[in-house]
Amino acid sequence: MRAVPMRGARLLAVPASGDTARLWLLPQRAAWWPDGETLFVADVHLGKAAAFRAAGLAVPGGTTADNLQRLSALVEALGARRLVVLGDWLHARASLTPAVQQAVAAWRARHAALACVLVRGNHDDHAGDPPASWGFTVVSEPWPLGPWECRHTPPDGLDAAAGPDPDPRAQRPVLCGHRHPVCVVRAPGRDRLRLPCFALDGPVLCLPAFGAWTGGHPVPAAPGVQRWAIADDTLWPLEGPVAPWRALEP
Repeated sequence: MRAVPMRGARLLAVPASGDTARLWLLPQRAAWWPDGETLFVADVHLGKAAAFRAAGLAVPGGTTADNLQRLSALVEALGARRLVVLGDWLHARASLTPAVQQAVAAWRARHAALACVLVRGNHDDHAGDPPASWGFTVVSEPWPLGPWECRHTPPDGLDAAAGPDPDPRAQRPVLCGHRHPVCVVRAPGRDRLRLPCFALDGPVLCLPAFGAWTGGHPVPAAPGVQRWAIADDTLWPLEGPVAPWRALEP
């Protein structure tokens, strides 16, 4: 396993349970926990284009194959033993077309030894749990894994700087999705770039949507919020470190 898993990745550390948890943020819109040999992704939305076509909208295909190929590349490059999907693996019940089911079944056979966990998201509630043949363990949020609290929806009211008796959930760093965070980078004149990003607010790290063609919700600059924009296969920090997380040199 390489010390630096991907070009352009960023290594972060956060105190957790009396120890230090380390997490790589990857420009491939995923996070890597090396101590747990675990890959985290959020908001894959498999079969979104198929669901739109089922509703009579003329949209291009190929997004499911692209999403699965990118997942395979990460799993194989990192030697991951576990995949945790932080919600919205499927887009809708109409996403379960024969073509999507065949593609996922072939992907699962390619990675038969990979443990796959889905933390149910709002789209999974509508789509239903994945077919049993896909070999996913499906859990509800919040789901604890090692030092992490795994969720789909970011928790409300967490404050890393809370008083002497903070919410106990804030003692465990949170990994989540749901918001599809993006940042808007402005250049001189009227030029603007809208880029996917990781967004950190106190103990809560929100991952960008992994899936293609998923859209995004702008996360503006704010006190206590740190963002890493993804561009040119590199993560670019837009703000300085936010407690309790800190950046580490690879």
